[in-house]
Amino acid sequence: MLYVSTRGRAPKLDFESVTLAGLASDGGLYVPEAWPSLTRDQIRALQGLSYVDTAVAILAPFVGDSISKDDLRALCDTAYGRFAHAAVTPLVQLDARQWVLELFHGPTLAFKDVALQLLGLLFERFLSTRDTHLTVVGATSGDTGSAAIDALAGRAKVDLFMLHPKGRVSDVQRRQMTTVLAPNIHNIAIEGSFDDAQAMVKAMFADADFAGRFTLSAVNSINWARLAAQIVYYFYAAVRLGAPDRPVAFSVPTGNFGDVFAGYVAAKMGLPVAKLIVATNVNDILHRALSEGDYSVGSVTPTAAPSMDIQVSSNFERLLFDLHGRDGDALAASMKSFDASRKFALTPAMRAEAADIFTSARIDPESMEIAMRRAHEGSAMVLDPHSAIGYAAALAADLPVDVPVVTLATAHPAKFRDAVERATGTRPLLPLRVGDLFDREERYEVLPNDLRAVQAYIAERATTA
Repeated sequence: MLYVSTRGRAPKLDFESVTLAGLASDGGLYVPEAWPSLTRDQIRALQGLSYVDTAVAILAPFVGDSISKDDLRALCDTAYGRFAHAAVTPLVQLDARQWVLELFHGPTLAFKDVALQLLGLLFERFLSTRDTHLTVVGATSGDTGSAAIDALAGRAKVDLFMLHPKGRVSDVQRRQMTTVLAPNIHNIAIEGSFDDAQAMVKAMFADADFAGRFTLSAVNSINWARLAAQIVYYFYAAVRLGAPDRPVAFSVPTGNFGDVFAGYVAAKMGLPVAKLIVATNVNDILHRALSEGDYSVGSVTPTAAPSMDIQVSSNFERLLFDLHGRDGDALAASMKSFDASRKFALTPAMRAEAADIFTSARIDPESMEIAMRRAHEGSAMVLDPHSAIGYAAALAADLPVDVPVVTLATAHPAKFRDAVERATGTRPLLPLRVGDLFDREERYEVLPNDLRAVQAYIAERATTA
């Protein structure tokens, strides 16, 4: 398996090199040269497999010769052995057709653990045979940061610099990052938005002078290995609901488009996905793009679902690559225009192609709270704000009545205690494994919304060997 850049100018890489590189050298994102496919019999054979065995089966085509199946299974055993639920990502039924896929049983209580626990082990494995020290730079709207920090804290040959928007993550999200005091972990609170932080990360990769001083890599979903790990739970859930002999729909709360793009890849591989519902909050660039063709950047509105308070969705470029006929030069021109004007119009043909698999919904704060109360009162299910947005979109979707709809529950409700209590009257408790979070010492640096200041901070602390 080889990988190509969405912008067509970077060299093709294998899985190991793509994992360590993160972003492509031409500013694009790596995707497989061709989508692997599974037959209906191969998908049917996944029924009844453990999560680890499912992960090995789904990830093997993407890994190629970089890791043997036995070694991949050992890495998955280690990664998912840290999850608090034996099923890793259990399905919970809400009513006759609505289901919730709980993705928050990992060590930091968010879906990002599913990918980042494995990514940390992949970094460690690949670096063990190289005379290389990795400088990992990431931006987080909340959950990526804590998951990446947990996965990389104390690992050899890795420094992690994680940027988060100051005051725009929940207190639990912040403390899960800033109370990890490992010497290779550096938390930076940016006086700006997540989009500002994400733009800085991309700019650092694009700055040849800066990037040339370090071996840079990424833990955001711009890193293909992280996204690949998320494909697994679409198959794991769907086969438990009758796939491949029954189509399944998924409602995905998303801001950066990575989680829902993993579902798109699952469909490309042959999983019978009836529809992928892109659920946004009022920061609705993805809904506007898919429903109206309007991919234009507005201002970010802070909400009770901070991980979705995003206007520039990095992974949307991967879909645009396919919608451009996998023409890297054409996409590069479109992205150059977007960077200059902060807007891009999908053609009618692009919108029609996307509509074959995607639909979308914009969920306002009132609808989010109604969905939280409905799940709590009708099914004794406590949803965090992000998951509630997905559930609200699932309830509103126009789908055949015999199609089960799976909402991806992306975070434990205790990460957003105040919002949950306002909507439901119930204040969720933190699980015992993180119950002392508010007693731990915090450590982080507040920096201005200035690329040079952040680069200087990293340059003073990163290992260049």
